[in-house]
Amino acid sequence: MTVKSTGISHIAGIKSFSTDFSSFGEDYVFSRISPGKAAHPGALLDNPWRFDGLTLVLSLSGIKSVNINMESIDVTPNSIIITGPNSIISPGGIDWEHIDAYTLFISKEFMMDINLDVNVINIRQQFQKRKPVISLSEEETMLLRRYLELLHLNAKNREMSLYVKSIARNLVSALVYEMMEIAVKYDEPVNDENNRYKSRRIGYVHDFMQLVTRYHTKERSVGFYADKLYISPKYLSLIIKETTGKSAAQWIDEYVILEAKNMLRFSGKNIQQIAYDLNFTNQSSFGKFFKHLTGMSPTEFQHS
Repeated sequence: MTVKSTGISHIAGIKSFSTDFSSFGEDYVFSRISPGKAAHPGALLDNPWRFDGLTLVLSLSGIKSVNINMESIDVTPNSIIITGPNSIISPGGIDWEHIDAYTLFISKEFMMDINLDVNVINIRQQFQKRKPVISLSEEETMLLRRYLELLHLNAKNREMSLYVKSIARNLVSALVYEMMEIAVKYDEPVNDENNRYKSRRIGYVHDFMQLVTRYHTKERSVGFYADKLYISPKYLSLIIKETTGKSAAQWIDEYVILEAKNMLRFSGKNIQQIAYDLNFTNQSSFGKFFKHLTGMSPTEFQHS
């Protein structure tokens, strides 16, 4: 089996079998595939592939199953398929004569750049404990279609300006919140005895994330959060890494960076004030932390 790692620039190949298509730079790619009009993609989807961002497919008809991380999942009409960064995806049963679907691929970098609440910024963590395929009501389907069409219109035949990108950020932000609202609504309680151990671990992950949400502007030590949970830092790091794919330290840093980005872009405060608010000893230490994790200085990010 070959797994192709894919970025936004490679995803643009979907245009060849789309009935409607637009891309917003390296930020997101939209595609509409309509019944009887879509060309079969041929070898493009022969092998499983991995995308380093958020993948969303709104299936109206024609998609019968999809393979996500080597698991085959049935898809009913009016369903949403959501996968986070680096999930392994391949098509299952598809009726190309009757397929009707919207797809949206959003880069991980763009997801990190928009003004989202820190509770929902990482799509992988939020959706991995939920079903990747959710059946929707007619009203939910129509609502998500409108968001996707607005993102398409925003990208199509528009110049890349400050306002257009701001519109894109806010539309994606609103779309993510809508998807989270739908995902929470369809959550299923864990009743299976065999899943209780997994549920306890998820409980630790949930509590850790809640603590990071509350304290990340003041505390960046894994030991601080482990003490709050009455477990050792080593055990906390283990279960966070095994459950989410990222270490506890990476999660803390990610929350701090998101907060820093939001403050740099939206708070109106200067860099020294932001460094103080995030409990850095000085502006220089904050700048080194920010550049190490983002590749640019706080000043460069403010002007980007």
